Amino acid sequence: MNILPFLARNVATTCVAAACDAIAGYPQWLVRRIGHPVMWTGWLTDVLDRRMNHDTDCDRSRQRKGFFAAFVIATVPCGCVALLQGAASRRLAPPFALLAGGIAASSLSAQRSLWEHVHAVSTAARDGLPQARDAVSHIVGRDPAQLDEAGVIRAAMETLAENFSDGVVAPLLWMVIGGPAGAAFYKSVNTADSMIGHRTPRHDRFGHAAARLDDLVNLPASRLSALWIILAAVTMPGMDARGAWRIVRRDARRHRSPNAGWPEAAMAGALGVRLSGPRSYHGVVSHEPWVGDGSARVTPRDLERALALYRRACMVQGVVLITLALMTRRAWRKGKNPS
Repeated sequence: MNILPFLARNVATTCVAAACDAIAGYPQWLVRRIGHPVMWTGWLTDVLDRRMNHDTDCDRSRQRKGFFAAFVIATVPCGCVALLQGAASRRLAPPFALLAGGIAASSLSAQRSLWEHVHAVSTAARDGLPQARDAVSHIVGRDPAQLDEAGVIRAAMETLAENFSDGVVAPLLWMVIGGPAGAAFYKSVNTADSMIGHRTPRHDRFGHAAARLDDLVNLPASRLSALWIILAAVTMPGMDARGAWRIVRRDARRHRSPNAGWPEAAMAGALGVRLSGPRSYHGVVSHEPWVGDGSARVTPRDLERALALYRRACMVQGVVLITLALMTRRAWRKGKNPS
């Protein structure tokens, strides 16, 4: 198979998906009618967890079953999307098939919904701490009742940075690599990790394969997301691009996650604040290292700056995608009609 037409179609589809997500997101009326792809994968993950993960199993059996579950979760949605994509390609003219694939695949990116959820925290913070705690409780797993205003804002900023990587950059990157099926593969792995990839007595062994696979597939996107943030900071007054690069080099690998530390470090350095640090999950304090050199006493104004940086980073990614689309299309045409 000639890789150039395949890559050119994938990049063009990704551009359509990114644009649709930025403009409209995933409509709530559609969620109410048919749900969301993440919900469908979540249902599959929950079924496998309930049917295969038994308390009476030994650790080795749980880990073996978890490997099989991770394989099913990663391949079934990917295969279904590939079949639908193939059917659309046979029934529709190429431009319409590409457009339909891009519109459908936009559901696998979270660019607009991430901005809306974090912006809701920024808006609530202006109304008072109780409202801010309630807003942030929808996007973080830590105990919001234990957070002061700065803690709420840091939690929202960390979520913004981390989910820029695994909710925006990663699905679009895997869409470039494998088309909508590639994005479905990534999103399924990421959903499985969020549901069963925890180090709890129930999921430590069963979710091991899902967690390690998620770490692997997120590795390139986490580095790219840090780069997009640094490049965005270069174009924005008041942002410290050099500081972002320095903090990434120093602190990214100190983070508890092998991937989340990269965009968090880039955002902390660009904004001149400190992120991560100690936090409480279900009453248990986790003593995490700080990321960045600035003050941890962040304010709603800092969150607004983070949202502006996020929007610019999305624009940087969009420019890169458009440039890549033009380059691959030109190379494809040149290969078809050599002079």
